[in-house]
Amino acid sequence: MNLSKRARIALGMISALVLTILYFPLLVVVVNSFNPSKTFSWPPTGFSTEWWGKAIANTGVRTALVTSLKAGLGATSIALVLGSMAAFAVARYKFFGREAISLLVILPIALPGIVTGIALSSTFATFLQPFGIGLGLFTVIIGHATFCIVVVYNNVLARLRRVGSTLEDASGDLGANTFQTFRYVTFPTIRSSLVAGALLAFALSFDEIVVTTFTSGPNIKTLPQWIFDNLFRPNQAPIINVVAACLIVAFALPVWLSQRLSDGAAAGGRI
Repeated sequence: MNLSKRARIALGMISALVLTILYFPLLVVVVNSFNPSKTFSWPPTGFSTEWWGKAIANTGVRTALVTSLKAGLGATSIALVLGSMAAFAVARYKFFGREAISLLVILPIALPGIVTGIALSSTFATFLQPFGIGLGLFTVIIGHATFCIVVVYNNVLARLRRVGSTLEDASGDLGANTFQTFRYVTFPTIRSSLVAGALLAFALSFDEIVVTTFTSGPNIKTLPQWIFDNLFRPNQAPIINVVAACLIVAFALPVWLSQRLSDGAAAGGRI
């Protein structure tokens, strides 16, 4: 489609405006992480790495980071197994209620987080506490897995529907059993979608705070919870800026990689 010069200029200006709205607040956070001032201020009063050293030495930040990593890895592992199995069932088999199951798998990510949190908290209190299992890291992982499954499910289902079952049928016709077909045919075709789904699921779990608040209990605190609890405490704003800046940089790579993998899947599995 050919656009006039005026249309190209207008689209360029709109794109620049959108990018400014999206990324200028992030830039402010990163710049303020080097601000020697103890409060949020703009423009910065100088340049200092003092708060970076204090953030690294902060035991609360390190403990919360480890907790978030454990919760994210646990929820992602569960999501990879259950999300992939559900995707295979819906994509490769015909049975009564298939579309209903597909809807039910996707529904948790559409629900407000507070609704999911209340439901999970009530369920854990009713069915787990009588057995002496209280709220903690285990319940956080289960809570995060409820919506991480959706991300993996959508990625794997889209890939399975795109490639169809022709190659798998041909593998069976040539004498391969079910496990050989999965190893040599199916798995290579969905590998990138699994990685992309895992990256997005981990990012979603790491960022979650509402569901975590209802399922973590008093002794578990993830990094988003730590940031929220310390946001308005004296002398903590600079450290929060540093933590936020680190997260921006750390999560840029997984998001970029997930996008590349998704683009590669659409182009036939090559990046």
